[in-house]
Amino acid sequence: MKFGIIRERKSPPDRRVVLSPMACQHILAKYETAEIVVEPSPIRTYTGAEYKQAGIPVASKMEECDVLLGVKEVPIDALITNKKYFFFSHTIKKQPYNRDLLRAILEKNIELYDHEVITNAKEQRLVAFGRYAGIVGAYNGFRAYGLKYDTFKLPKAEELPDQTALIDALKQIQLPNIKVLLTGRGRVGNGSREMLDGMGMRRVTVSEYLSEEFNEPVYCQIDAGEYNKRKDGVRGNKIDFFKNPEEYKSNFFRFAEVTDYYIAGHFYGQGAPYLYTREDAKQPDFKIKVVADVSCDIDGPVASTIRPSTIAKPVYGYNPKTEKETDYKNKSAIAVMAVDNLPCELPRDASEGFGEAFLKNVIPAFFNDDKDGVLQRARMTQNGKLTERYAYLQDYVDGKE
Repeated sequence: MKFGIIRERKSPPDRRVVLSPMACQHILAKYETAEIVVEPSPIRTYTGAEYKQAGIPVASKMEECDVLLGVKEVPIDALITNKKYFFFSHTIKKQPYNRDLLRAILEKNIELYDHEVITNAKEQRLVAFGRYAGIVGAYNGFRAYGLKYDTFKLPKAEELPDQTALIDALKQIQLPNIKVLLTGRGRVGNGSREMLDGMGMRRVTVSEYLSEEFNEPVYCQIDAGEYNKRKDGVRGNKIDFFKNPEEYKSNFFRFAEVTDYYIAGHFYGQGAPYLYTREDAKQPDFKIKVVADVSCDIDGPVASTIRPSTIAKPVYGYNPKTEKETDYKNKSAIAVMAVDNLPCELPRDASEGFGEAFLKNVIPAFFNDDKDGVLQRARMTQNGKLTERYAYLQDYVDGKE
């Protein structure tokens, strides 16, 4: 089995990679029949020299490989016919901008395996960059706070080498006695929590957060059961919420009344109530002035997120009264950090973490006849057609949706 690590060609450039030089070494040491070739790249976070030093050949020979591994979408003109590809295709939700990509994959008889749908038998994702999005998102939010109020200056995350350096930078800043709210307890939310704990911020309970004042900055991490409640007044729970989101309404405003900086690290499902609406943000008791929207659902559950921001320009302002963009330094503006490719700012850490998961959960399937069905569940296309599991995308491919 010959694996090829492809060059990332999407713009803006992405420096991440599925397998680091060390991960490649582990594969070759464990599987005698495995081979790996790395396509040359001028932007990859690991240089060609680092792969060569690890004994991995670097050559433009992707057409000789059986399986091609990438991170972001492959441009249509770079797709190689009759190959197996792994990358984030951003098609499973019928994203209009990638319809032609999926059509081309089918026309070129490519077997597509989307990282987003690599799951275990319980449908739990096995590989993801979410933790690193949470890490960088929390850091960027503090940086936005300092920029908005001119209280301190932090370097951009992309200018620092790793998570440890980000935490060290946060330890140097002097924060006022603000309250920081974090939603979500998954990979993203817990990645953000690593940063808050790492910088030494005190964590408080929901009741303490809502009712008490503190002489130091504090944070509270909450999940769906704490910012939603059933419409019928019956006591709900997280499992019921995810099963019946339409039966719930938001209970978030009580947090918005006491929060200075909000980190949105939750998963938002179809049919769930918004955390706060544009009308909520207009209320005089709405206190949030800085938002790090790591989840980045545009015009969705976090009303102030009206567009994604970029690594180059990560912060913009939202005017609650006009519902329009404004200078984030305006007193009435909510400063919004909504970079939608946050792990790119920590490419080495993100690549190492992703590669460890890929090595553990995906690579074995190529050598054990896919006994756990990992490849089968993630295979979106085969023999020029959508597989049964992804047949729901046919109308999308046909242009009917």
